[in-house]
Amino acid sequence: MHNPFVPETHEGWSVLHLMYRVRRDLTRMLSEPERAAIAEEARQALTVPGGSGATAYVQMLGHKADFMVIVFRRTFDELGQAQLNLACTALSDLLEPTESYVSVVELGMYEMTAKVHEQLGAKFTPGSEEFERAFDAEMETQRQRVISRLFLDVPHARHVCFYPMNKRRGESVNWYSESFERRAAMMREHGMIGRHYAGKVTQIISGSIGFDDWEWGVDLFADDPVVFKKLIYEMRFDEASAKFAEFGPFYVGLQFKGEELASFLGGRLPAL
Repeated sequence: MHNPFVPETHEGWSVLHLMYRVRRDLTRMLSEPERAAIAEEARQALTVPGGSGATAYVQMLGHKADFMVIVFRRTFDELGQAQLNLACTALSDLLEPTESYVSVVELGMYEMTAKVHEQLGAKFTPGSEEFERAFDAEMETQRQRVISRLFLDVPHARHVCFYPMNKRRGESVNWYSESFERRAAMMREHGMIGRHYAGKVTQIISGSIGFDDWEWGVDLFADDPVVFKKLIYEMRFDEASAKFAEFGPFYVGLQFKGEELASFLGGRLPAL
């Protein structure tokens, strides 16, 4: 039975963030042809046919990690295979895991959930088989309408920012005890800020409740890294963030194409 107080969500890519420290003491001992062979083996291991997934490579800035791979696949089985593929390459011997994150691309449907419940409630008894069938059919129609946002290509942007976040569930401030209408209104305000940055930044929200230690993961892609600071700073002034958001660590880096992996291993800045 669909709960009218819980917003429906549409799910897309399964997502795996893998972060590593590079063993530079080992990479320095390799010849350039050896590094090229190791890089090509890893790139091939993470390559999939068009439409079935994608892989992003990121040189990390700061001490938290040196290298991040973001894996987008259709299923968790395919994520598992990608992780095994990488683990079985020679590159894996040069990497030390530092962090990982498991999630699924998610599109929240606050306003649509309320609208469909209201429309169908006028025709069918809420909770009846007819209501549930009609609700599922309408949600599938809406899912097809936004399918390109659920299975989007990796944005071709140089700079990447990833961070996990929660909604607060404290004794005095609890997002989940707010009414559906209040939560929907706050998310509407939150979304309006993001629309001001359309064309400057691409945001991928992935749900991780039940999958990892935080509730959502956020990936931002932009040509200008300053946009990350401006967007996140402005959003912290809306009520959904100022009062209810908790943020995890932030990871920032430079996206590069897989063919540049050998350059990265050799100590040369890889290009996008």
